[in-house]
Amino acid sequence: MSRRYERRSTIVTTNVGIGAWAKVFGDPVVASAIADRLCHHCTVLKITGRSYRTKGLAPDRDAGNGA
Repeated sequence: MSRRYERRSTIVTTNVGIGAWAKVFGDPVVASAIADRLCHHCTVLKITGRSYRTKGLAPDRDAGNGA
């Protein structure tokens, strides 16, 4: 991220919120530095709803039953 900062465009997709990045990266300082660089000149698009990849599948009625 340091090499790209203010030099190139970067697209990041994730299913983990920025607030949980410290756990993902294992270091809150590193996670904060990455988030700061990404969000300095950024546009955040939060997309909610069902995945487009699964649009043709029927909902799983047995989800969450441990089977």
